Amino acid sequence: MGRVRTLGGVKAFWSYTLMRIGLFVASFAVVWGVYAIVADRINLIVVVLLAAAISAVASWKLLEGPRERLAENVQARASRATERFEEMRSKEDAD
Repeated sequence: MGRVRTLGGVKAFWSYTLMRIGLFVASFAVVWGVYAIVADRINLIVVVLLAAAISAVASWKLLEGPRERLAENVQARASRATERFEEMRSKEDAD
């Protein structure tokens, strides 16, 4: 009841998500531009798939720190939930 909640986990989630979206949008813009220079007609499906692949590979390295922080927050939250569950279960067993 007297526990203070922080927004650290929420902040890590949204910052990582926005960085992933930004990386995809930047990849999409670059692929669109190169495709427009090289080809006469732009195939949107090809552009989206290439941008998704490029942003996935780029995020694997570029967003390693934010991804680790997000994973730590998720793990900490799961640990706290498990502890609360076990605490409630032990109280039920005592009754």
